Order: sequence, then C-alpha cells, then structure tokens
Amino acid sequence: MGDMAMNEETPTVAAPTLPALRNRPWLSRRYAIEIRQSTSWRRHASILLLSVLAGLAISAAILMAAGVSAADLLDEFVLQTLFDADNFKAVLFQAAPMIMTGLAAAISFRARFWNLGLEGQMIWGAIAATAISFFQIGPEYLRLPLMLLAAAAAGMLWMAGPAWLKLRLGVNEIISTLMLNYIAADFLLYLVYGAWKDPKDSFPYSPQFRGFERLPDMVPGLSSAIALGAVVAILVWWFVDISRGGLYLRFISANQTMAHAVGVPVRKMILSAVLLSGALAGVSGFIVVAGQEGRLTQAFYQGYGFSGILVAFLARNNPLAATVVAIAMAALFVSGRSLQVFYQIPFSMVQLIQAILVICVASSEFFIRHRLRQVTGKET
Repeated sequence: MGDMAMNEETPTVAAPTLPALRNRPWLSRRYAIEIRQSTSWRRHASILLLSVLAGLAISAAILMAAGVSAADLLDEFVLQTLFDADNFKAVLFQAAPMIMTGLAAAISFRARFWNLGLEGQMIWGAIAATAISFFQIGPEYLRLPLMLLAAAAAGMLWMAGPAWLKLRLGVNEIISTLMLNYIAADFLLYLVYGAWKDPKDSFPYSPQFRGFERLPDMVPGLSSAIALGAVVAILVWWFVDISRGGLYLRFISANQTMAHAVGVPVRKMILSAVLLSGALAGVSGFIVVAGQEGRLTQAFYQGYGFSGILVAFLARNNPLAATVVAIAMAALFVSGRSLQVFYQIPFSMVQLIQAILVICVASSEFFIRHRLRQVTGKET
C-alpha cells in the first residue's frame, strides 16, 4: 500500500508536444558527422593553430596550479627565452640536433616507415665521429668533415638492417628499430666505461676533442651547428617537395599499392628515404658530441629520439615546418630547465607539456578531416 501511495503521489512528466518543440527548435535539431571532401590550407592551418593554442592553455593552467604565476610564465617562456640574446643563442644551440632528428623522422614517415630508432642511429653516428678523433684519422684540416661523413655513414648502416628486414622479410620496423636502440646504448656504455674512458680522470666519457675537431662558432656563443641544420633542412625540403623522388614519396605515402601499379619504384624509394633518415640521425649525433659535449658521453642522446618524432608529427613531416617546430621545442626545453632551477618544477612537467601538445594536435586531425552538419527534415 505504501508503494502504491508513493506511486500515486509521484508526478508524471509528459513528453514534449509538437508545439513545445516548435517553441524550442534547438531540441529538435539533428546533426551528422561527415568526412570533408577537401580542406583549404587556411582552414587546415587555423585548426592546427587552435589545437596548439589549446595545448598551451592547458599547459599554462597546469603550471599555474603548480605555483608558477602567469607573469612568470610570460617572462620565462617569451621574454627571457626569445628576447634575451644569450638565452636565444642557447635555444638555437639546443635546436640544432632537434632539427636533424626531426628531419630524420619526417623523411622516413613520408615513406610510411616508422623509424623509432633515432637514438640508436644518433649513438652510432657519435661513435663513428669519435673514432675519427680517437684514432686521429686524416689530417687536421679534414678531421671535422671526416667526422661528419663517418657519422652519416654509421647512421645509414645502422638503419640498413631494419630496412632489409622490412622490405625483404616483412618484419615490423617499429619493433626492430626500437630494439636496436638498446644494443647501441649498451655498446656506448661498453666504450665509455672501457677502452675509450678518459685516462685523465677515469670518468665514463671519451677524451676531449681537440679544437679543430669541434664545430666552430659563427659568432661568440652561437655554434655553426644551427647553420648546418638550416642547410640540411633546405636540401631535404628540395628533395621531398620539388624533386622527382619527393613526388614518388607522395604516391607511396598515399597508397603503396597504387604507386606500384603506376610504375613508382616503391622499394627503391622506401630504401632511399630510410637510409637518408639514418644518415640524418647519425649527423645529429655528430652535432651533439662535436658541437655541444666536446666528447662522447654516456647519455648525450637521451630525449632526442622522442623529440625528433614529436617535431616531425607537429610539422606534419614538412622539412621547413620541422625547423620552426624544433626551435619552438628547444625554447620549451630551455624554459623548462629555468623553471626547474628557479621554481623547483620537475623536468617531467616539460615532458607532460609535450604530451599535451601531441594529444591536442592529434585530436585536430578529426576536425581537419570531418565536419558537423545539421540534418534537415527531408534527410530524416
């Protein structure tokens, strides 16, 4: 009886009638998600810009919640980093190897080859460059060019294995390139803790390079490595956007089966792009040891592999855009180090900001390829 009384007292809500829906037309609207047939470059750029701004806004909110004021964020990330001459030189100094790893990732991704072994190729490039110095190969005036060429060749050879496994045996390149990173890292430790350990102080790094074995400064405090990165970026841009090889890569990126059907040398182009990717990553290792460290160290490569993949992803595999994104990423790293020192913000917070930017840019792909359209009454 109590349940019946309660049921009798419970008011019933009548369904909205047609006149009520007419008074509130937003309740009767229906929407559908459809694929865009084409997207203008302006819309594409606008969506990407909004996604990056959204990621930066989220990151700023997290940093402010961690105790950094908005004024301090503006000062550290904009004023001090970009408008202070010494800090901007530090940004360009940090950006040079990021440009090379970003280009290395971009060129392989254009060939639909997912190279996650950038750090391993960097390690072997640095080892090869250090071997030229350690064994004093070649005259002094040729030492630096020989180190660069040796680094490019070592990165290319280290990449040849995964390329052969992929093209010949169908082995997943994500697994092979990633696993080879550990082999390269262990061999690096074997060298710096063993035969190549500096005999002066017995610390785990190689003897210091001589002056003629280091990348010179264009101006005081600004290494020529950034100029090398800019030149390589222009050459890679010419290759992927103007040359016939770049046209072939666009066919392969769109549809490998169709590219093969119309006569594109698919295997040859994939192999060329992959080997070039390994060479660029090897040169990145040379830039770090000859331009920054001045010797081979045990952890010089850490963080550059993920940063290179992130640069290529944010730049949509465009070489010129990768240069700009690499400088922005370097600014983020330099500012992150400053926050770590002066505000006790852990450096993992910088990595969190990177992840947020990746998520936001990845999400923008949905809005680039799709749109929300109102369904009219005739379509229902």
